[in-house]
Amino acid sequence: MEDFSIYAVCSTDQVPCKLRCDLESLQFTAALPDPRPDALVVFSRGDWCSFSADTVIDVQVTGGEGGPRTLGTLTPKNRCLYWERGVGENWEDWETLRLPVQGKLLGKGPVPGSKDPQTALCKTEKTPKLQPPHPPPAPAVKESHGKRKRGMRVKEEGEEGGDEENACPNSPASSSKRTTPRRRVKPPARASQTRLFEPAQGPGKSEGPSASTAPASTGGTPSGRWGQALCSIGGQTALLIGGQGSRMQFCKDPMWKLHTETCSWVAAETVAAAGPTPECRIGHTATFDPETERIYVFGGSKNKKWFNDVHILATKTWRWFTVEAMGKVPALAYHSTSLFRGELFVFGGVFPMPHPEPDGCSDSLYIFDPQHEIWYQPIVLGEGPAARSGHSACLIQRKLYVFGGWDTPVCFNDMHILDLGLMEFSKVDVSGAPPSPRSWHACAALSDSSFVIHGGYDGNIALKDSFIFNTVNNSWTALVHPILSALPRAGHSMVTLTTTEEEAGSEPTEEDWRPEPRPHTLLIFGGGDNEGGFYSDTMTLPIDEVLDQ
Repeated sequence: MEDFSIYAVCSTDQVPCKLRCDLESLQFTAALPDPRPDALVVFSRGDWCSFSADTVIDVQVTGGEGGPRTLGTLTPKNRCLYWERGVGENWEDWETLRLPVQGKLLGKGPVPGSKDPQTALCKTEKTPKLQPPHPPPAPAVKESHGKRKRGMRVKEEGEEGGDEENACPNSPASSSKRTTPRRRVKPPARASQTRLFEPAQGPGKSEGPSASTAPASTGGTPSGRWGQALCSIGGQTALLIGGQGSRMQFCKDPMWKLHTETCSWVAAETVAAAGPTPECRIGHTATFDPETERIYVFGGSKNKKWFNDVHILATKTWRWFTVEAMGKVPALAYHSTSLFRGELFVFGGVFPMPHPEPDGCSDSLYIFDPQHEIWYQPIVLGEGPAARSGHSACLIQRKLYVFGGWDTPVCFNDMHILDLGLMEFSKVDVSGAPPSPRSWHACAALSDSSFVIHGGYDGNIALKDSFIFNTVNNSWTALVHPILSALPRAGHSMVTLTTTEEEAGSEPTEEDWRPEPRPHTLLIFGGGDNEGGFYSDTMTLPIDEVLDQ
């Protein structure tokens, strides 16, 4: 065990501290510093061959009532763990960081630091610098043109497997018929080392006023992708789930956590999350409920596999679990999901159909009630949208604005409103020049009376224009912004970051009163250009700047 050590980091201005090892009890320990840190990184360095192959090292804190609390585990495959204290969570009673080894010690030998009576996390200790190898050059990938039918393609000989039933908008469209898009891409070169708590620096940064960008092609950012789900958690954190990228392969780094203030990413392998995580997929949705502080992941597809499962992440405990819901809901992808009064409103999307049609679009509305764990279809009045997928749905006040989408080969640019109080659809007569027909665009609320759409795919090319819709007078206005119009994007994510700061001079009227969240920043990630390129850049734009354009 000479070459095996465990380190901990609890502050951005401290170097990693090595934990004390007790060979008799086979555990690593360190005293927690005062004040208790808000975040903690624990990682191993060295050879795990001293332990049996099934060894797991639990990361625990002790000293509080009810015994030790497990934050996560270290394994030979997951050697780093990141833990962050939940909102309102108190762990002042915890005194010691303890890592018991669940396994057998095969090797013997002195352990550095084992003679020290106590090791505190605030102690300074230098660790050797690792020189990352030069990243390999990105191999060129030729565009493959196979036979196509609606949403389906026959593979050419030697082509690697990908999504056959639901293709992404990143390949040339057929000259005779617009088809469900596909794309091929050069894989980005990535470094082999990740910097903890620090945004990576490198090429690929988008220039422009007031834009914060996390560059692509580094080990500290997600790989380029489209079709992912991005969910904002309380305005300061966002969770990225799934997606498809290079060579039509599903991302091998499917889950990332973003600290929005520093625009720095942390891979899910280093986040202390327990329970069954969602299988990597595309065309799914992730929705955050601020009342219960839970994220709901629904639907999506992977190759010929379609999902109608509901995965729930409790952000207080950072634990995943699934729901055996009552009622029936079809397996859907490229649908929209909106949260209203604690329920999930799911509209449209693609669902599998028997031969000869590989898939079909839905025009149905489904509601999931998390409290009773049941799906149901409400009675909806009025003129609803035609069946579609890849559309957007933006909730403003109690009205859901459904725009765009497509049902091959037709793209839409119509607008419909679902009044969630009356449960009635109506078509909107808009003023101003509307956006061109599109699907797989991004949409986000700007205020309580406006939202923005950006980019998308029109059946031939990816788009880079932007438009603002005013819900008071039902008017479209073209938005010209140097960041948004820099590159064409489709299948990307755009969410609104909010703050809950109280207005100056306002007084709460009830004990459980909480200020309404206010949009302040747009967060944009990923997508593709329909020319073989996938993006992994992260941009933040102040909403005030967008509205002033």
